[in-house]
Amino acid sequence: MVTGDFKNKVDRIWEVFWTGGVTNPLSVIEQITYLLFIKGLDEADQKREKESLVLGLKHDSIFPQDKPHLRWSVFKDLAAEKMYKVVADEVFPFIKGLHGDKESAYAKYMSDAIFIIPTPQMLEKVVTGLSALPMDDRDSKGDLYEYLLSKLSQSGTNGQFRTPRHIIKMIVELMKPTPEDIIADPAAGTAGFLVCAGEYLRDRHLDLFMDKELRDHFNNNMFHGFDMDRTMLRIGAMNMMLHGVDNPNIAYRDSLSEQNTDTSKYTLVMTNPPFKGSLDYEAVSADLLRVTRTKKTELLFLSLFLRILKTGGRCASIVPDGVLFGSSKAHRAIRKEIIENHKLEAVISMPSGVFKPYAGVSTAIIIFTKTGAGGTDKVWFYDMKADGFSLDDKRNPIEDNDIPDIINRFNNLDAEQDRQRTEQSFFVPKNEIVANEYDLSINKYKVIEQEEIEYAPPKEIIDLLIVLEEEIKVGLLELGEMINE
Repeated sequence: MVTGDFKNKVDRIWEVFWTGGVTNPLSVIEQITYLLFIKGLDEADQKREKESLVLGLKHDSIFPQDKPHLRWSVFKDLAAEKMYKVVADEVFPFIKGLHGDKESAYAKYMSDAIFIIPTPQMLEKVVTGLSALPMDDRDSKGDLYEYLLSKLSQSGTNGQFRTPRHIIKMIVELMKPTPEDIIADPAAGTAGFLVCAGEYLRDRHLDLFMDKELRDHFNNNMFHGFDMDRTMLRIGAMNMMLHGVDNPNIAYRDSLSEQNTDTSKYTLVMTNPPFKGSLDYEAVSADLLRVTRTKKTELLFLSLFLRILKTGGRCASIVPDGVLFGSSKAHRAIRKEIIENHKLEAVISMPSGVFKPYAGVSTAIIIFTKTGAGGTDKVWFYDMKADGFSLDDKRNPIEDNDIPDIINRFNNLDAEQDRQRTEQSFFVPKNEIVANEYDLSINKYKVIEQEEIEYAPPKEIIDLLIVLEEEIKVGLLELGEMINE
C-alpha cells in the first residue's frame, strides 16, 4: 500500500502534470506508463548484463553502443532542454522501433505511443520524481501503479474503467485460481482481475515459482486480457508487468466479433464486461447469436464465456440485475442455457451503490462451471447488503461488510444446506428456478419476515393525547407569563 513519503512523492508527480496543463487522468497515467516502460527497459537490460557477466556470457544490449544517452540512467541527469530533445526525438522513436524485438515484452505496447509532455521543465520534474521513487521490488512497483489507477476512480467519467478493488479481490478469493489455470478477462480494462489473480497465486502458491514449467506458464501463458481501448491495453499491460508478470497476453480485440476465434481455451474467466451496450447483429460472432439472439452486450458476453471456456472451466462475472430477471426471449435463453446445459453455482446480489459515484445500477455476481452436460441441482444465493463502504457517492469506509461472510460461506457450502429463505444466504432447488422461467433474482425466492406490531387500545391513546395536550397548554401559559415580565 502506498503511504507516507512514497504517496507524497507520487502526488507531487501527479501535481506536476496538472499544473502543467495535462489534466486528463488517463493521459497522465499514460505518460507515466511510457516513462516507466523506458525506465524498466533500462533496468531490465542492466540486470541481464550483470547476469551475463556472472555466467561469463556475452551480453547483447538492446541499446546501441554508440547511443548510451537513450538509457534512463543516463538521460535523467541531462539538463532539461537536452533531456527533452533526447526523449522526444530519440528515445520514443527508438522504443517504438523495438516492436519486433522478441526480447522486449515492453515494446509491443509502445508502437503507437504519443509523447505529449509539453515542456522540458515538466519532463525534468517528472523524470526526477520517478527516479526518486523507491521501486526496487515487485511489491512497490505494483503498489505505485495501483495508486495511480485509484486516481481514475476519483476523477469522474474515467471511473467506469475500474471495478472496485475489494470486489475484484472477493471474486478472486471465491474462485481460487490454481497454478495450472489459464485465466482470461475478455473486457480487461486496466487488468485488475488478472493482477489480483497473480497476487493471489503469489500469496497462496509461492512454490509454483520453484517449478520451471509452472513459472514459465505464470509469466507467459497464464494471463489473457483483451480490450478495444489502446490506452487501457498499455495501462493494463504495465499493471501486469509491474506486478511481476513478464509477458502478459494483453491484446487489442473486439471479444464479441468474428475476429475472436477462441474456443475451449481457458480454464477460468473473471470479468466485469460492459453493461447496457447494444451491437448490430452483423458486428457479433454468429456462434454467439445461436445461443441467444440479442444485441445486448451483457447477454452476448455470457454466451462468449461458454464458448471460450474449456469443459470444466469456471466463470465469475459481474452482471446487471436485468440479466437475472429480464423477461425477453434472449434473457431467458441465456439463463436456461447456463442452468440446463452447464452448472450454475451461485448468484451474489450486490447493493446498487457498489459502483457509485459513476453508476447506480444494481449488479450481481454470477458463478458457473462449463460442463456441456448440465449439473445444476441447486443454486446458492447471497444477498449482500454492505461491502465495507457507504453506498452513497462518497463511498467512505464503514464497519458493515458482508464480503468476509460471503467468502467463508461459499467455501463451506455444505453448512448452507439448512439455511432458511429468511436468512441472508440460502439454496434454491433447480426445479423451482425452472418453474419461475429461470428467474435468478434473489427477491423471487427470499422470504421477508413481517414483524407484528402491537398498538395500545384507541381509548388509551386518546387519554394519552389529552394528557399531552394539557402539558403543552400549561407550558404555553408559563412561556407567555415569562414574555410579559
